[in-house]
Amino acid sequence: MTTRAEYCVIACAEAWRGDGEVLAAAMGTVPTIGARLAKLTFEPELLVTDGEAMIAADVPALGAAPAAVEGWLPFRRHLELVARGHRHVMMGASQLDRHGNQNISAIGDWARPTRQLLGMRGAPGNTANNPTSYWVPRHSTRVFVERVDVVCGVGQHRLSGPAGRFHELRRIVSDRAVLDFGGPDHAVRLVSVHPGVTVDQVTAATGFPLVVAAGLAETREPSAEELRLIREVLDPRGARDREVRG
Repeated sequence: MTTRAEYCVIACAEAWRGDGEVLAAAMGTVPTIGARLAKLTFEPELLVTDGEAMIAADVPALGAAPAAVEGWLPFRRHLELVARGHRHVMMGASQLDRHGNQNISAIGDWARPTRQLLGMRGAPGNTANNPTSYWVPRHSTRVFVERVDVVCGVGQHRLSGPAGRFHELRRIVSDRAVLDFGGPDHAVRLVSVHPGVTVDQVTAATGFPLVVAAGLAETREPSAEELRLIREVLDPRGARDREVRG
């Protein structure tokens, strides 16, 4: 039986379909497994790292060092890839609004926030300079909000001209569904629900009116080979199930 976490891995892997030779920058357990699964199956040219400063020549299991290293990727070279659009990042989000503005910095009034979070980190540069997707392991109205308290990741319509030439928001994968920005005026749109989840459950867990795609479907089933790779090669210790509740 396919678990919810495995559907999430499949949905994250699909985010990199068609990317070719770009760096997959995956933040989180499930996105990391998804990027590596994509490389092992339908996107062999994808570049994956050891999570630090090396490009892996093979595809290691989660938490394992690569058996072979293809190249060195120090921070300055990583930033060159970011600035040139040769990277597709999947980040997390403490808050997201209907146009893809993301907050990972603070909750509440900026002058006196009630919660201090990560800070801006690389979110502004990521979203301005290369394709960006999001991973949300707990789909709720606390994350999907009408208005973010701080804009860290740049949403739709905030960049124009040369500054926005690589600005592209791709998709959002949550523990309940897959969403993109194909609604009117580039609003967040529901494109698939994971098996066992209803549209009503997703809309109730979203803090703004959610556009539902006309061709709404269920997230696709993994193949037998994909399940084998997830369970036996990429994540034999089952870390995915600790990030996504069943």
